[in-house]
Amino acid sequence: MPKAEHQSGLIGRPQLSTEVESHIREQILTGQYPAGYRVRAEILAEELGVSPTPVREALQALRGQGFLSLEPRKGFRVLTLSRTDIADIFLAQAFLAGELAGRAALNLTADHLAALERIDQKIDEYAAKGDSARVQDLHDEFHRIINRSSDSSKLKLLLTTTLLYVPSRFFVTTHRYPPAAGRKRVLDALRNRDSKKASEAMMDHIKHSGELLQQFLDEQSPQAAG
Repeated sequence: MPKAEHQSGLIGRPQLSTEVESHIREQILTGQYPAGYRVRAEILAEELGVSPTPVREALQALRGQGFLSLEPRKGFRVLTLSRTDIADIFLAQAFLAGELAGRAALNLTADHLAALERIDQKIDEYAAKGDSARVQDLHDEFHRIINRSSDSSKLKLLLTTTLLYVPSRFFVTTHRYPPAAGRKRVLDALRNRDSKKASEAMMDHIKHSGELLQQFLDEQSPQAAG
């Protein structure tokens, strides 16, 4: 059985191009499809159990996002994700997430702050158990509460765009967690309603995640990290 079949969970049911797109993107971001790898629509469609049409649509979308190039008579190839690319992605993400956290510090309700406190404790508990999936879910909820509390819909939308360039299940994929101290700095600043410190702490937290991704990619495929 092809490796992609086992990993994707896409086999045996109709798929939209967005789902196929997400699957291919994840393969690229986790080093399964390294730089220079040729992605053939017909072969991938067969592996995933879908028609070639959504695969071609997904490949075109990923080309537009800078993940693939299209070479005449050769098809699609994976482009290099360089160190500079990763640094730039997380720089943009850190700026946006930091701004959202700074605004959230002024808007958080007592209930939301209490929820963040509970999530923070649970993340520590599940991280100690090595439960990456649960840590991921809790971490995502931690950030969702902060972002929603910012009352800044357009900034949230821009932040979502940067997340296309990060593995969707970062902790599950890499088995790496940013130091708890960084998250707790964010929480302390939010608790104290300190907008400036909340922004700075969140930026540092996100930038460290970028360093973790770079370390992971170096181990998976040093030549693909550029």
